[in-house]
Amino acid sequence: MQKRSLSLSGYGVTWSANKRIAIVALVITTLIILAATTAWLTGRGEHDQSAGAPSPSSSSSPSEAAPEPAGGSGSVLKPPPISEPVAFAKAAAAMLWSYDTRDTERDQQLAGMGAWMTKETKYADWASVSGQVPDPLLWSRMADQNQHAAGTVTEGHYPGAFKQALAEDPSAITEAYIYVVTVNGRQQIEWKKGGAGAEERAVTLAVQCRPSHDCRLAAIAPSVTQ
Repeated sequence: MQKRSLSLSGYGVTWSANKRIAIVALVITTLIILAATTAWLTGRGEHDQSAGAPSPSSSSSPSEAAPEPAGGSGSVLKPPPISEPVAFAKAAAAMLWSYDTRDTERDQQLAGMGAWMTKETKYADWASVSGQVPDPLLWSRMADQNQHAAGTVTEGHYPGAFKQALAEDPSAITEAYIYVVTVNGRQQIEWKKGGAGAEERAVTLAVQCRPSHDCRLAAIAPSVTQ
């Protein structure tokens, strides 16, 4: 019987109440709130109970900062020098859908992902990003199977609510410069003995792109907004 793949990206993510409240208080008048309200209300106070969800011990607390890649970041893609929100979000999605347990430790995966995060901690929800990585035991099991994945992006766009909000109040974004982008693509997974699989992927990201600065990742929404 062919062994079943253990997917990295299929894990549910919930934003903590404290982090969500802090972000709402800070950017309630900005476009990210207008674009992601439905997703936040859907995820409010809920926890993913699926079998594939990471264990509580693997989740980061809301106040925990992204780790510095002092020990290297393995095969994790580095953030590109991009200042356009959709292009950066597409690159970030490809990074999130890609991993290689053959040459990358779990801590390296987290450090590599952390390099994509905005340094403005009041806008950064590291827990929503680090929650994409399985707990240490599951990562070890994936490594035993030489599991690796590559993400490809087919398109990225601003959700309708975001575009409408931007049209109604173009100046609202100038406080945080946070843009909401939905990206669609595909993840190809491979493991030992020719095992392979592929899945369609979609993710809604909050990215910060201040003028004259490269974009950085702020958060991953708990559900996809089209």
